[in-house]
Amino acid sequence: MKMEITVPEVIDLINEIRQEPENLFEMIRSNVQETVGQYLSSLMDAEMTHFLGRKPYERCEGDKNHRNGSYGRKFTLKGIGSVNLKVPRDRKGDFKTEVIPRSKQYEDSIREDLSVMFLAGVSTRTLSLISERLIGRKISSGEVSKVSESLTDSVEAWRERDLSKEPI
Repeated sequence: MKMEITVPEVIDLINEIRQEPENLFEMIRSNVQETVGQYLSSLMDAEMTHFLGRKPYERCEGDKNHRNGSYGRKFTLKGIGSVNLKVPRDRKGDFKTEVIPRSKQYEDSIREDLSVMFLAGVSTRTLSLISERLIGRKISSGEVSKVSESLTDSVEAWRERDLSKEPI
C-alpha cells in the first residue's frame, strides 16, 4: 500500500502538532491499539486455519465443519489499553482460541497490579475510578473485589499451613 502526501499537508500536520502536541500521542495510542487488535485477530485466524486443517474457502470431502464468521470482543492489555478483536468461530462451535483467555476481559498483569494497589490500601471504589485513566478501561468495584478475593484465599492458605514440620 503506497501512501502519498503533499508538502502542504505535511506542513499543516506539523503546525497542528506544534499547537497541540497531545493530539500526536493520542493518534499514536489509537494507531497502536488498532494495530495490536488486527495482529491478535490475524493470529486467531491462523489458529482457526490450523484447527480446521485448511485455508479459508478451501473445502475438503466429508468434513462438515467450516468457518462461521467471527464475533467482536474487547480485551485490555497493559500499556496499550482496550483493543477490538474479531474472534473467529466454526459452525460446530468446537474452536476455542488460545490467543486470548476465555471469559477474561484483561490480561493477568493488570489483575496483579490491581492486587498490589489494593494491598497498598487503595479502596475498591478508588481503583474503579482511576482504572480508566490507568489502563483505558473502567473496572467496576465488584471486579476489583473479585481480584482481592484471590489474595484473601492465598493469605488464608498461608495462615492455616501446617507448621509441625517446620524447624524450631
